[in-house]
Amino acid sequence: MVDVSQHDLVPDHSVVDEDDLEVVLEEYDIKRTDLPKIKRADPALPEDAEIGDVIRIERDSRTTDVAVVYRLVVE
Repeated sequence: MVDVSQHDLVPDHSVVDEDDLEVVLEEYDIKRTDLPKIKRADPALPEDAEIGDVIRIERDSRTTDVAVVYRLVVE
């Protein structure tokens, strides 16, 4: 079976620890549930991601070099 998360076109996905998450949520003045969602079954998620975790996705960007987005893992 192919591991999609290792493909060149899939951006880096990592679980955000709680301390860093608090900084992000305060910066944007939002709650965890306000974040866009990503399903736990998404093959690009790290294996240690659980429902309720927040994922940091780093994509290449033509304008800013790296674009960072956050997603809340849901069932």
